[in-house]
Amino acid sequence: MWHLSRKLEGYQAFQEEPEFTEVIQNITVAAGRNIKFACSVKNLGTYKVAWMHYEQSAILTVHNHVITRNPRISVTHDKHRTWYLHISNVQEEDKGRYMCQINTANAKTQFGYLHVVVPPNIDDSLSSSDVIVREGANETLTCKATGFPKPSVKWKRDDNSKITINKTLIVSEWEGEALELSQISRLNMGAYLCIATNGVPPTISKRIKVSVDFPPMLWIPHQLVGAPLGYSVTLECFTEAHPGSLNYWTREDGQMIHESRKYHTENIVGNPSYKIHMRLTINNIQQMDYGTYKCVAKNPRGETDGTIRLYTSSPPSTSSRYSTTETPNRLKDARGNLDINQSNYGNSSHGHHTGRGFKYQSNLSEIDKLTQKSSTADEKRGIFEKNNSISSSCTSFILDLWAVPAIIIYQGIR
Repeated sequence: MWHLSRKLEGYQAFQEEPEFTEVIQNITVAAGRNIKFACSVKNLGTYKVAWMHYEQSAILTVHNHVITRNPRISVTHDKHRTWYLHISNVQEEDKGRYMCQINTANAKTQFGYLHVVVPPNIDDSLSSSDVIVREGANETLTCKATGFPKPSVKWKRDDNSKITINKTLIVSEWEGEALELSQISRLNMGAYLCIATNGVPPTISKRIKVSVDFPPMLWIPHQLVGAPLGYSVTLECFTEAHPGSLNYWTREDGQMIHESRKYHTENIVGNPSYKIHMRLTINNIQQMDYGTYKCVAKNPRGETDGTIRLYTSSPPSTSSRYSTTETPNRLKDARGNLDINQSNYGNSSHGHHTGRGFKYQSNLSEIDKLTQKSSTADEKRGIFEKNNSISSSCTSFILDLWAVPAIIIYQGIR
């Protein structure tokens, strides 16, 4: 213990000894702030006051002098009645007991305690950063937080959607430093927030982006489309790919289709952004425009394509009744091991086609020509006669044409 030696003057033998008039208040402070301890004394006379850090056994100040080499420590007083120990930019190592001592024959001491609370901080070197994962793989995201009291960590999706831990566990939030994602799918793609809190403001968070790579997939709502000469029609394909795919159209001979007066192409970004709606509008259809069109999607993980056949049909009759028949879409990939319901891909319009109100329909004779080749094959491709009866008000045989059931295509998986 520190004790100041002193020489007693003759009159000091009769001096009343100094006393503490108030207790030192304990202080709780966040790291980085400034504090001061107050030690109030009466009858100090020629005695001196010293401050010490008890746990560190370090003398900080003696009377007006700073002993420590710590530049954050200083001392002031109020006419020798109250002695203030100042600590600026408080650090976690400053916590502990501080002693105010008067150098009487039997040293008089009292203590004040400094509690240092530290706001949470996320250690980037020990935490996950943005990751790219192949679909079907497992991934563990980690978030290491420091602070005092020890912070708690929770995870949320940036868009507030659910977190899929595995096939049977889906949650809104997850507690803990580790977030384990099993058999990741494209639905797990997005930003995850690691949030650390310990009651000391501010709460801190880290944003970790999870990208899921997978080869292109195509969904074709209508593989067979009829349109009369001189009309316009729009062909559609829906793609999913990540990283984003290169999407384009070709004719059956492989010739790429470019933007022109004849052709107008659109790639409409969906939600989520890995979904693309491909549209090819063919204007003023001529005989040479009939045939097969191919939509193609390529990315670093693979390549796939699908075909749509455009055939000639008669112009619509004003007395004709228009109708379509929707066939439930049970979709499988090229391996035959994926069963997907159409509802997973949004609400398709089954092909929005331009051209003076033209709808899917065809002359009976034209359909016969198409179906004579293989009625069995057509049934497999989803061409069905809704009603073979003929309305007496119709001037020609009209047969409703219902889109070929949508298919999903996977190809070129690397």
